[in-house]
Amino acid sequence: MTQQDPVLVIGGGSIGERHIGNLLTLGYTDIVVLRSRNLPFRTVDASKVTIVTDWESALALKPIAAFICTPTSLHISQAIMCAENGISILAEKPLSHNGEGIDELIAICKETGVYVQVGYMMRYHPHAETIKKWIQDQTWGKLVSFSTHWGEHLPDWHPWEDYRESYAARKELGGGAALTLSHDLDLVLWMIESTLVSHHLIQNFASGLEVNVDSAADFLLGFENGVTGHVHLNFFQKVPRREYRFEFTEASVCFDFFKHLIEVKTKGNVETITMENFERNDLFLRQTIGFFRNMESFSIEQSIQNIQDAARVTQLCDPS
Repeated sequence: MTQQDPVLVIGGGSIGERHIGNLLTLGYTDIVVLRSRNLPFRTVDASKVTIVTDWESALALKPIAAFICTPTSLHISQAIMCAENGISILAEKPLSHNGEGIDELIAICKETGVYVQVGYMMRYHPHAETIKKWIQDQTWGKLVSFSTHWGEHLPDWHPWEDYRESYAARKELGGGAALTLSHDLDLVLWMIESTLVSHHLIQNFASGLEVNVDSAADFLLGFENGVTGHVHLNFFQKVPRREYRFEFTEASVCFDFFKHLIEVKTKGNVETITMENFERNDLFLRQTIGFFRNMESFSIEQSIQNIQDAARVTQLCDPS
């Protein structure tokens, strides 16, 4: 594809505006935005995009790729509509909030040959890529265990809106801490590259936030290669913290997301790896570049694997 080919963005909320802004930054000139209501943008110049309010009008403009940026409960049905029309897809996470529609999407992708990717952009973090390579190469010996902690305060995410109305706060829209913050589940599964053989989920509803979903979730995970780990997610924590700790036989590795650094502790030594001028949006930019690159050269098996990876994360978030 070229930067002149039509690209569809479904949804014009916060994440939709981020993707629109990044597409403009990367030089894409034919951006179609499908919105249920044509409300004013907060950060995007509306004159630089084509706005439509119904699916038929969007299809008439023949987009070759779509960014799905709607509430979680709509992702899978909109992905199916895109795939049916030969449109490759970058869907915001999670792909499905309940697992329904996954098999249908896979069948349609086999038929139409479209590429599907889910927006777990932490896979594009340079520090995550470094640690994944250390695990593969056994740079610090074998990985034995890990623990991750991601806590932020939901009302602080979008201070311009009532958090109680956000998709993250509402069960019917596919919200909850586990699904909304499922980046970290995907990240450790992607890093460790071993079959998950056991898992246990505990949800927490005691935060006092006015939501009808879990405000915290703890996962215990066990892998075929013997690695075990704990993933903690919450959106009630007022002092943000996001860390990933990996215990190797020869070193302890800590990746602090907010400080943009990795600390490697070995017996008698501490090494720090930092990143200069890092911005969170860099992950979204790298993801978008990677998505379009993947569209140019992929096998249908890769597309199906991406869908199955995302379905596995959704399944882990299901307490039943």
